[in-house]
Formats: sequence, C-alpha cells, structure tokens
Amino acid sequence: MTSLQRREQLIAVGRSLFAAKGFEAVSVEEIAAHAKVSKPIVYEHFGGKEGLYAVIVDREMRALTTTLTEALDNPDIHPRRIVERTALALLTYIEENAEGFQVLVRDSPSTDPSGSFNSLLGDISLRVEDILSDTFKRQKLSVKGVPYYAQMLVGMTVFTGQYWADRPKVSKEQLAAYIVDLAWHGLSRLNSKPQLLFEGARAQREAQREAQREAQRRQRGGQHELPAISCDGGAGVIDTVSSTGTDVDDASASNETDAMNGNPASENITE
Repeated sequence: MTSLQRREQLIAVGRSLFAAKGFEAVSVEEIAAHAKVSKPIVYEHFGGKEGLYAVIVDREMRALTTTLTEALDNPDIHPRRIVERTALALLTYIEENAEGFQVLVRDSPSTDPSGSFNSLLGDISLRVEDILSDTFKRQKLSVKGVPYYAQMLVGMTVFTGQYWADRPKVSKEQLAAYIVDLAWHGLSRLNSKPQLLFEGARAQREAQREAQREAQRRQRGGQHELPAISCDGGAGVIDTVSSTGTDVDDASASNETDAMNGNPASENITE
C-alpha cells in the first residue's frame, strides 16, 4: 500500500469511528487497530487524532459547502425552485455521505471556530438572507425579519435532515417535498407586519379591554333591572327580571366563535 493509499485508509477508518462514537471517545490506539497499523503510522500521517479529525472535517465542510452554494447559486430562478434545490441538495449529501454528516453534526473538540459546522450554517444563512432580501423588496414586504427567516429556513432543513439521517423511513424526494411544502406555504403567505393573534402583549391588552367592556355591559344591564312582584298569593317574594332584553351570554358566545375562527375582537392584521 502506498503512502497516499494508507492516508486515505486512515481517513476512512477515522471518519467511521468519529461518526459512530464522537471525537472524545476515539483513541489513536483504536484508529490504528481498525486500520491494522501501528500507532506511529497514525502519528506519521496526521500527528495524532486531532490532525486526522481536522482533515476529515475540512473535507466534509468543503463538500457540503460546495453542494449548498451550488444549489443557491442562481437567485434569478423561481424562489420555490431555490427552496426545492437546496433542500434536495442537503438531503442528497446526507444520503451519500452519512458518516461525514454525522462527524459534522457531532460535538467537535475546541478547534478553530471558523471551521465548525455552525460556521458553515452561518455562511449558508447569510446567502439565504441575501436571496430573501431581494425577494421581500420586490414583494414590498418589510426586510426587518429577513435574517430570522433565513435562520428558520436553514435550521428547519438541517435539523429535519439530522432526524431523517437516523430514521430514513421516507425517500429524500418525499422529505424534501415535506420541507418545501411547509416552507413555501409559509413564505408565500407572509404578512408584512405579522402579529400574535392569541398570545403576546397586544393580544393580552385586547383581552383586558374586552373584559372591561363586558363588565360595563353587565353593569349597565343591572341598572335597568326592575323588581317584579310574584303572583303566588302575596308571599312578598320579589323576583329580579332584566328589562334590557339582551342576552350577555349570546354576546360572549359570539366573541368565542370569532376567536376560534382566528378573528379576535379588534384584531387588524395588515396584509
């Protein structure tokens, strides 16, 4: 076996062990034993397991970066096609480089942060951010939330890919379709200024105002109540009869129905 072939063998063995057990749990002795070489051979090629790990991570980072940037390289095509291509590109990488992907997403040793998987995701998120910014401007949507939308899209795709890598019960095409369906329908129905409908400060203020209005309606109704003398034989029993003619429970039920339909009182969402 030539020196280059031995080096590639050690890389393959190391990738498999790091993917299965993580960096900290793998020793130089174990790498050498699986490769059927002596420990000095590992040190000769890589200076130790840190050097071997760094080479493996660098290779996988470059391969994944190339895969994703190529999918994002043509911003002039239809935005949905960009989402489809990127999701499918990531899943294809995971399918074809399962061990390499596991190495990337596992906890890594304290090395240069610029070479970490999180750094790669940050770079990809910035590229997605650029594409979204252009699209939002054309659609006259606020770009304030674009950096967060970019993180959401990348995070959703990557974490779903991680889940699928351990549970590949559907094809990559089907999973890509699931991702795109959720992402695209969310993107295509964005509000310029989204608001929480049922939670959050604004919704709570509106709920408090509605409660105050309800209390006022009940109070006004009580002021119009008239005493009625019972006709049961002069027993002097006084029954309270409302003269308002308004059934407050009906009004409350109407408000509850509106809320269930996603239309809380006075909520005005800008399209």
